[in-house]
Amino acid sequence: MIPEISKDKVRKRIHERIRARMEGTSGRPRLNVYRSLNHIYVQVIDDARGVTIASASTAQGGTKGQKRTGGNVASAKEIGKLIAQRAQEKGIKKVVFDRGGYLYHGRIKALAEAAREAGLEF
Repeated sequence: MIPEISKDKVRKRIHERIRARMEGTSGRPRLNVYRSLNHIYVQVIDDARGVTIASASTAQGGTKGQKRTGGNVASAKEIGKLIAQRAQEKGIKKVVFDRGGYLYHGRIKALAEAAREAGLEF
């Protein structure tokens, strides 16, 4: 009998393989993406210092009393623009894109393209 492997275990294995070759520096930090069913989280990380420079997520509330959903492409685009804005406020223009083992499709692609349009280079 073959043991079942969950999608998350496969994703984590792929992410470990990607992270073995990728590292964010202070000159070009890593833009890391984590996607859950209901939210999307993104961080700009300097691996040399071990510091998160900027972050954004759909789990952080929007305007007062309004709940934001992160399980769709529109929210991913908003978060892409927001992280690009926050990174540029900290003086970061170029990043290395870490897709977190997810396929470059759907919400991940929308976030990346929105961040590029807002001024980040990767």
